[in-house]
Amino acid sequence: MTQSAHPEGLSMLEKRKIEAEILKEVYETLKESHGEDVAKKTIAESVRRSAIAQAKAFAAAAPQGPSLKAFQDVMPLWTKGGALEIEVKEQGEASFAFNVVRCRYAETYKAIGLGDIGHLLSCNRDGAFCEGYDPKLKLERTQTIMQGATHCDFRYTYEK
Repeated sequence: MTQSAHPEGLSMLEKRKIEAEILKEVYETLKESHGEDVAKKTIAESVRRSAIAQAKAFAAAAPQGPSLKAFQDVMPLWTKGGALEIEVKEQGEASFAFNVVRCRYAETYKAIGLGDIGHLLSCNRDGAFCEGYDPKLKLERTQTIMQGATHCDFRYTYEK
């Protein structure tokens, strides 16, 4: 794993919390100067760009190049320390489906006062990650814990 993909020893949850603490101030500053809509759009676009850049680093670090298996192999970074509790529904060469039944990312954002934009800080990253990792990787998700559902339904497919 390259340093640019993910710092050694740091859980993804810890990394996201550090980012959120900085983005919270950016969000508040933008809200004051440009209004809530502009602040939300700016945070959403910034996080999307960051996710794409990070995904490109993960793709570059994949030993045999990006694939659904290589993507599955780095999943422990997101679940480390119980950050996500998942129930795998299907796992194969062309599809990877799971439900998140507990999301400590959502809990963390709510605890630091960012529950109202937690979806922009976290959930927004997932589809954008696919964009940067490999355009053949697609995500379908209809609900998230962050926005009040009982679970998040992740359905990844990898087009040949």
